Amino acid sequence: MAFDGITTACLARELADRLTGGRINKIAQTERDELILTIKPLAERGGGQCRLYLSASATLPLAYLTSQSKPSPLQAPAFCMLLRKHLQNSRIISITQPGLERILRFETEHLNEMGDLCRNTLIIELMGKHSNIILVRSAETEAAQTAYSETAAAQTTPAENPEIIVDSIKHISALVSSVREVLPGRPYFVPRTRDKRDPLAESRESFEAVMRTQQVAPAKLLVNTYTGFSTQMAEEICFRADLSNDRSASSMSDEDLNSLWREFALLMEDVRNGRYTPAIYYKSGAPFDFAAVPMRIYGDCECVRFDTVSPLLETYYAQRNEAVRIRQKSADLRRTVQTILERDIHKYDLQCKQIRDTEKREKYRIYGELLNAYGYSIPEGSKSCEVDNYYTGEKLRIPLDPTMTAAQNAARYFDRYTKLKRTNEALTTLTAEVKAEIDHLESIRMALDISTTEGDLQQIRQELEDSGLVRRHGKSDRGRGSSTGGKGKSRTPVSKPLHYISSDGYDIYVGKNNTQNDMLTFHFADPNDIWFHANDMPGSHVILRAKGKKMDDIPDRAFEEAASLAAWYSAGREQKKVEIDYLLRRNVKKPGGANPGFVVYYTNYSILAQADISALQEVQE
Repeated sequence: MAFDGITTACLARELADRLTGGRINKIAQTERDELILTIKPLAERGGGQCRLYLSASATLPLAYLTSQSKPSPLQAPAFCMLLRKHLQNSRIISITQPGLERILRFETEHLNEMGDLCRNTLIIELMGKHSNIILVRSAETEAAQTAYSETAAAQTTPAENPEIIVDSIKHISALVSSVREVLPGRPYFVPRTRDKRDPLAESRESFEAVMRTQQVAPAKLLVNTYTGFSTQMAEEICFRADLSNDRSASSMSDEDLNSLWREFALLMEDVRNGRYTPAIYYKSGAPFDFAAVPMRIYGDCECVRFDTVSPLLETYYAQRNEAVRIRQKSADLRRTVQTILERDIHKYDLQCKQIRDTEKREKYRIYGELLNAYGYSIPEGSKSCEVDNYYTGEKLRIPLDPTMTAAQNAARYFDRYTKLKRTNEALTTLTAEVKAEIDHLESIRMALDISTTEGDLQQIRQELEDSGLVRRHGKSDRGRGSSTGGKGKSRTPVSKPLHYISSDGYDIYVGKNNTQNDMLTFHFADPNDIWFHANDMPGSHVILRAKGKKMDDIPDRAFEEAASLAAWYSAGREQKKVEIDYLLRRNVKKPGGANPGFVVYYTNYSILAQADISALQEVQE
C-alpha cells in the first residue's frame, strides 16, 4: 500500500505518544535524502533512547522509529549541520498531522546562545516524488509577512501565522515547480493543486452531494475527492459496503449510498479515536501489502499484526527490499539459465525432427532386401519396379536409378538405411542428454523462483558450475575445510531447507534447490520417512518425518499437508490441483552420474493436492 494519510495518522499518534516532551540528542544525515534523529523520550513515556528514521526518497519516502543505526559520512552535509544548529538538544513540543495529509510536523523549542526561547518546526512530507524534509520558523517580522505573497496565500492551508523556510533537504526552484518553491527564505505552504476535501471534516450531506454528481467508479471518486486516500483504502471501503466497482457513483441506489457513507464514517471515526490495528498481509509467503486498519479485501492473505506501525513499516520494507535485492542478485543467473534453456529447447526440437526423418530407414532396408530377392527379373534401365512385399503380402513399387543395376540400387538403399540407423542411434543418445539438461535447467529456474537468501543463490551457482553450465569464477572453495570454523572455513552463506510443522505436529522439510533436494532425500531422511514430489514436473523434494511410525499410522491430514507443500513448491503452483507422488524414502533411488535432484522410483502412491499452504506453520531456524 502507498504511505497514505491513514498510515501517516497512525504513525503521528504513535510518535506523539512516544516522543512528545523528548529531547533531540543527535542528528545524522546518513544518505543524501534521509536523516536519523536520536531522541531521549520522557521517563513517563518509556524513557530510554529512540532513533527516528526519516527518508525523503522519491521512490520510498518513509518515517518510523527504529532500533537500527547506519554509519554517518565523515563530513556532515550542510543541511545536517543546519539542523544541528537549530534542533540539537531541542525539546519536542508536539507531533501533528494537518488534516489527513501525508505530512508530519515536529514542533520544537530550545534556548539560543542569548538564552532566548526559540521555536522551529521540522516538516516531513511523504508525497512520493515530491517528498521533502523542511525546517521552517514562524514569520515574526513585518518583512517576513510581506514576503508571504498573495499568490502563495491563495494556495495555502489557512494558518494564523505564515511560516518561512529555513532550509530543506531538497531545494525546489521555480524552474522545477510552478506551484511552490522550496528554498530558504520562501514562505512554506501545503499546495492545494487538486483541491481535495478533508475526510475527517466531511458531513453526510456533502458526501452524498459529491457521490450523486460524478460519473466515475466509487473507489476512484474517493481517491480523487478526499485527502489521504490510497487506491487500496478506497477499494476497501467499497468492499466493506459490498459495492461493485464496475459502475459509476451516480448510479448507486439509496441503499448503496447509505452503506458507503456508513463505512466511510466508521473508518474516519476509527482514525479520529486512534483505533488502529497495523498488519502486514502476505501472499505466497512474500509481503504483499500493509495497512493501519483491517483490510477485509485481503481475506485470502496471511495476516501478521503489530502493536504499532513503526515495527510494521521496518519489517515490511526490510522484507520487501530483501526480496527485491535477492531478485536483482539472481538476475544474472536467471538470464544465464534462460539463455541455455532456450538454446537447448531449440536443439531438442531440431533433434526430434531429425529423429522423425530417420523413421523411414526401415523402408530403405526393405527396398534393398526386395531388390536382392527379385533383381533377376527387373529389366536394365528401369526407373521403377513393382514387386511382392513378402512382409505384408502386398505389391510395392520401388524407385530405381536407371543407370544402375538392381544389385547396385539395392546397395544404395542399404547404405541409406545404415546411415539413417547410425544417425538415429546417435540422436537418441544426444536427445536424451539434451532432454535431461532441459529438465535440470527447468528445476534450477524453479529453484531461483523460491530462493530467499544469498546462500540459496550461492548453492545454485555452485550447481551450475559443477554441471559445466557456467564458467567457474575464481578458485573453488571445495576441499578448503568445513564450514564450522578454522582457516578452511567456507565462504558460502548457510542455506537450509524449509521446515514446516503439520497440524498434527509432524515435521515436514522442503528442499529449495537440487543440492538441498539430494541432501534431504539421501542424507537427512530416514528410510521409513515419506517422500513427496510433483508428478512429471520440476519441484522440490518434500520429506514427511514418520517419527518411527508406519505409513498407515500417520494421519491422512499430514499426508495432505505434505502434498500441498510439494504442489506449492513445484512448477504446477498455479494449477488448481497437482498430482503428487509419494512413497517410502527407501524406495527412492539415484542413478549413477545423474544430475543433482534427479531420482527414480517405480512403485508409488498418488494424491491430488491443492497448492495451498496457509494452514501450515513455517519454523524459522
